[in-house]
Amino acid sequence: MVHPGAGHPDGTLVNGLLARYPELAGVGDAARPGIVHRLDRDTSGLLAVARTPRAYDDLVHQLAARTVERRYVALVWGRLASPRGVIDAPIGRSESRRTRMAVRETGKPARTEYDVRTVYERPLVSLLDLKLETGRTHQIRVHLNAIGHPVVGDATYGGARDSLPLARPFLHAASLAFDHPVTGERLQFDDPLPAELQAVLAGLE
Repeated sequence: MVHPGAGHPDGTLVNGLLARYPELAGVGDAARPGIVHRLDRDTSGLLAVARTPRAYDDLVHQLAARTVERRYVALVWGRLASPRGVIDAPIGRSESRRTRMAVRETGKPARTEYDVRTVYERPLVSLLDLKLETGRTHQIRVHLNAIGHPVVGDATYGGARDSLPLARPFLHAASLAFDHPVTGERLQFDDPLPAELQAVLAGLE
């Protein structure tokens, strides 16, 4: 969990950050100090945290201007009809299950670009590179499920299946790029797949 919420008062990333950097308490939203953007629980990878109000304001502005580049890697069920494409569908709170998000006409605009990197035959799954143009809650998971290709291991959005059991969604924030809030220098960070996801691919190969 990135920050405390219902049923998770402690043990979150924010709790750890505040223990190490107490000054973060005054940066950004008091409920999630320093957090510029979030990752879903059980999604691994890169996350930006601002340590000063100036950095926070600048990075939030970059997110709103869509100049922050966030790339993900996901393993999904099936073979996509096209090797690359854009999923452009608004996302809002599910009416039937309030803890989930869904594609809804009344939702907020959401766009996800994808490129198929590899297709595995047994079971039939595809490894995707994804780029977020927007940052809605559960966006990648909702979009991929909406086109019939849920993320492997994602029990919330139809991706948990016995033919390839996984304790978490196969979703990893692999790359993050933004302009330094003070110098303006373009920075890029890359994070390889964690060992448990590499092991899944090794088994498929």
